[in-house]
Amino acid sequence: MHSLKTSLIAAMALAATAAPLMAQQQGNPGAHFLENWDLDANGEVTLSELQTKRGDVFLTFDSNEDGFIDADEYVYFDEARANDMKANAGGQGGHGGRADRASQGMTLQNNDTDQDGKVSRDEFLGGAVAWMGMLDRDTDGVVTTADFGR
Repeated sequence: MHSLKTSLIAAMALAATAAPLMAQQQGNPGAHFLENWDLDANGEVTLSELQTKRGDVFLTFDSNEDGFIDADEYVYFDEARANDMKANAGGQGGHGGRADRASQGMTLQNNDTDQDGKVSRDEFLGGAVAWMGMLDRDTDGVVTTADFGR
């Protein structure tokens, strides 16, 4: 089981380092977020895209497939996110001025709505609505690089 988690972290870190950095290097805050979450590559992340991608993330980190990301699994999740942010920093933590909010929306504390020390799939997917609210600074219903402004 541990080797599976290590492999997942390595695969995510490798994918993160392979992601294009040109937009970030040109000072485009939020570019890395869009690279990962804009599933149709139209320059906007919708609530539906957040929910779909969060579902994929949940499956990746629920390594024992019990329907929860528990505190131990969250350690690996947090490491993978930290490695991704470090690899794609582009001088802005990978997301830009709102990187803290993007990161906060994925934490155990933020997603464990029933405070039982683990996050169910329903909690994780349900967290997409609040996360969208944290990210969508101009409240137009989508997240774009403009929402990560300086």
